Amino acid sequence: MRRRRFQLTATAVVVAALLVASCGSSGSSVSGHVPPAGSGIHKIRHVVMIMQENRSFDSYFGSFPGANGIPMKNGVPTVCSPDPASQTCLAPTPDHRDSNGGGPHSAVNAAADINGGQMNGFVAQAESGKRGCLNVTDPACTNSTKPDVMGYHTKNDIPNYWSYASNFVLQDRIFEPTSSWSLPEHLFQVSEWSARCTQHNNPYSCVNENQNPAGPKLRPGQRRTGRPTYAWTDLTYLLHKAQVSWAYYVVNGNEPDCQNSAQMSCAPVHQSPRTGGIWNPLPRFDTVRKNGQLGNIQSVANFYKAAKRGTLPAVTWVVPSGAVSEHPPSPISAGQSYVTSLVNAVMRGPDWKSTAIMLAWDDWGGFYDHVVPPRVDMNGYGLRVPGIVISPYAKRGYIDHQTLSFDAYVKFIEDDFLHSQRLDPRTDGRPDPRPTVRENVKILGDLRSDFDFSQKPRAPELLPVHPKTTLTGTPGNAAQAAAANPPAGTDG
Repeated sequence: MRRRRFQLTATAVVVAALLVASCGSSGSSVSGHVPPAGSGIHKIRHVVMIMQENRSFDSYFGSFPGANGIPMKNGVPTVCSPDPASQTCLAPTPDHRDSNGGGPHSAVNAAADINGGQMNGFVAQAESGKRGCLNVTDPACTNSTKPDVMGYHTKNDIPNYWSYASNFVLQDRIFEPTSSWSLPEHLFQVSEWSARCTQHNNPYSCVNENQNPAGPKLRPGQRRTGRPTYAWTDLTYLLHKAQVSWAYYVVNGNEPDCQNSAQMSCAPVHQSPRTGGIWNPLPRFDTVRKNGQLGNIQSVANFYKAAKRGTLPAVTWVVPSGAVSEHPPSPISAGQSYVTSLVNAVMRGPDWKSTAIMLAWDDWGGFYDHVVPPRVDMNGYGLRVPGIVISPYAKRGYIDHQTLSFDAYVKFIEDDFLHSQRLDPRTDGRPDPRPTVRENVKILGDLRSDFDFSQKPRAPELLPVHPKTTLTGTPGNAAQAAAANPPAGTDG
């Protein structure tokens, strides 16, 4: 297969070039209390969570040596998923296309893909997904005429991701916290719950909802009025109370999914730090507004600047725009380039020696995975996704087989910065009716196992932002030439 130079779409070129080059742009950084350096977990003074979109573990690391990947015998998959259209069974197969279609990925699709533990509903769901959607990235839609959900990418397709996994820590048993799509996942990332509320500043007006927390299902052609209310307690409430600094960095652009996961009539929604959305839910939390913390939600340009200056906050979330998200059909190459630029920025900065980067993909995107998710409560876990830990204290070449979810990130932050305080209605000072204290679920592993705090901090391992790959069909346009000449300081 012909190798090609990694190339970005026009939008991704603009995003990557502008944001990485804007380290010196105006904008306030976030600073505040962090624990003193010491032994063990407290050597980590900065936690950076980079969340990408819509890939299962098997679709990215199903052939990774030593990991719990696609079941094979003599190099041939021993699993398959029934294909109702052809009355055959489709096995996993390498797929080197840069742009994938994926499958529908709402709560109902998760249940059908899992199929009572048989893990064989993926092709049928992809074929039955809605077509002709105005927004092709709606989670109810299918984006390709021929399902590609059984395809998986190899080392040479995503060399930087495999390099991080090989040189740091790969988690091969990390699950979505809830069996649903992007909005509930991102709510769990910041608050450990997904709910629908009817009153501002009243947590007890909230009821569990892992499908449409933004509001009730809309009728065809009906437009949503007002904005959803998130009145329950989120992690920033505890961080603010303890004077622990945090920031939520957002890439300007579009978010791909509709606010209502079953709606077909929405166009791509604009995303910026000021617009609450499926990947940027914090502006809609009562706690964030009441505590005067809206300014902590910033452009990702400020992330690059903070990394360069050594002023990263204690807790950082970083979310993409559609162009660099890897959310089908956006190209994988653009997302890998963007993520590499984020990691390189941290590695080049003064805060690298005390940072832990948690890289993951928010949901499975309809792609095949063979591991049955454990059930911890009415919401999840959802399907397995890739997870990587990158840190100067991360074990080298370690595969973490613990049962994990994004709840483990919150647990690690609470153990590091909050004296192990949990988002627990009984003890956190702001009760709400959440069904489970997720950080305390017995089967949840401990991320401290991914670190060796006795080792000398490891030197940065910078990677090229534009690696050579075996990806094919990268979307082309006149701006591709710019990808070959990245801004100064972005290539490792």
